Amino acid sequence: MPAHAKPTFTPFADDAAVQTLGDLTLENGTARVVLHGSLEFARDRESLERAKALKETLAAIVTALEGEADLPERAQEVRVATKEVKNPFG
Repeated sequence: MPAHAKPTFTPFADDAAVQTLGDLTLENGTARVVLHGSLEFARDRESLERAKALKETLAAIVTALEGEADLPERAQEVRVATKEVKNPFG
């Protein structure tokens, strides 16, 4: 592994890992992997490296999903419990 390479992102392995490629962030979770932001590619070596890293990460996500024995048609939506708090300004 080159000195500048980051550790491998293992999809669905934990609820803490984050991988950043340019302005694109991949947040790991045991139920979902979330991508947000943007990623720009130019005709240069740096873009080639980012593209390879993205390809590797997406391939790992596909492999993880293909390895699921009983994959549902669509995952249930995860809802986070909210708590109402008093407005500190009003």
